[in-house]
Amino acid sequence: MTTESNPVYYAALFPSVSHVMKAERMLLGEGLAIKIIPVPKSISSDCGVCIRFEEKLLDKIETILKNNFETVEFRKL
Repeated sequence: MTTESNPVYYAALFPSVSHVMKAERMLLGEGLAIKIIPVPKSISSDCGVCIRFEEKLLDKIETILKNNFETVEFRKL
């Protein structure tokens, strides 16, 4: 459950940094609050960075990214 003081975050994982950068441009262009962070050690990925965002944005971000990338994975942080 998300609360104002304790938001739940998700990560979008990609196979390369170039995919992360392209996704960042798309999502920021939509006015969405995202942040590029190092992939947590508990999550495996081919790339060292991922896009972090609040759970309330999951549906919108998932739709945008799945329509534009063949390989994207979402994990709860």
